[in-house]
Amino acid sequence: MSSPRSELARYLRTETVGGSLLLAAAAVALLWVNSPWGEGYLTLTETRLAIAPLHLDLTLADWVKDGLLAVFFFVAGLELKRELVVGELADPKRAALPIIAAVGGVVTPALIAYGIGFGVEGMDRGWAVPVATDIAFALAVLAMTGSRIPASARVFLLSLAVVDDLMAIVLIAILFTAGLAFTWLLVALACCAAWWFAQHRRWCSPLIYIPLALLCWYALHEAHIHPTLAGVACGLLTRVRSDEGEDEAPATRWEHKFQPISAGLCVPLFALFASGVPINGEVLGDLFTERLSLAIILGLLLGKTTGIFGISWLAIRTGLAKRPANLGYRDMFALSVLGAIGFTVSLLVAELALEDYPESAELAKAAVLVTSMAASLIGSALLLRRGRVHQARRDADALEPEQ
Repeated sequence: MSSPRSELARYLRTETVGGSLLLAAAAVALLWVNSPWGEGYLTLTETRLAIAPLHLDLTLADWVKDGLLAVFFFVAGLELKRELVVGELADPKRAALPIIAAVGGVVTPALIAYGIGFGVEGMDRGWAVPVATDIAFALAVLAMTGSRIPASARVFLLSLAVVDDLMAIVLIAILFTAGLAFTWLLVALACCAAWWFAQHRRWCSPLIYIPLALLCWYALHEAHIHPTLAGVACGLLTRVRSDEGEDEAPATRWEHKFQPISAGLCVPLFALFASGVPINGEVLGDLFTERLSLAIILGLLLGKTTGIFGISWLAIRTGLAKRPANLGYRDMFALSVLGAIGFTVSLLVAELALEDYPESAELAKAAVLVTSMAASLIGSALLLRRGRVHQARRDADALEPEQ
């Protein structure tokens, strides 16, 4: 008989459960911050928690965004590594598609936003606001509404979103970093090398990996690079093939352990602390009249969708990449719409790019939120429709007489 703890872990590994918790937390935050008790929410998120010996002085929102979310990126890195080595992306042409799609999904929104917002205060860097896809939210929507879509859809969206966010983090480092601390960057690279070496030598003790992960996170933070990158790096450096006589490879074993923590705690808390965007009547009135907000709205919704789908279609047609198994172009279009869920990374870029223009920053964040909600609803509707089509095909195949 399984223990209650193992049953809870199994329950949290169900993607629809994790997606439900994430979306519920986001709804709570949005309602809370726009309620009469909104000051309490802002006070909570802005409460500072310092670790003086390490010179870490972050708000609770930052600890969740930079700290707990690294666990989610670690799980995403493990899954991506498995797909690259033994899964859908083991075929180089299939692996190339999400990378190409991510490039289109970054360049096109940036060009649209820059073109529409040219000359507007803050848009010299604000064009970067719509370039990011929120991995956690996009996967949550896919889990909630795309359960009948082939599994290759999740692999494509995960790979696309990871590459997309890595590119966004690089942009943040280039545009908004006061100065890169190369010494700390070298420390982070040394941690990654040590992680790989320990995996190569088949060392299993958590006393090796936990300190390495924490030091890598801290080193990237001190190097002024988004520290969640440590999670992706450690995941991608983890062994996914099991040795003879080994029950599970480290990647599989750690994914089973950390995925429930990520889905049940880290991602919902991240949504709770990131989704509280105040929206008032004045902001809503400016959303569809100000060039700043229009640049972000069209950059995300139009730029992301056309950029991801358009360059994917072109890459497949020219033979540079292969279409994901069992997915049609209409399925890929629905997934491209989910790519327009910018949310947390876009909110972060808006804060950094428009920090000298507080009113513009609030308008930009409202535009990101509204557009991400629209992309969620449109993408969900398209996925549900495509799910019915795939289910009808499976039912028809099941009814065919055996030859």
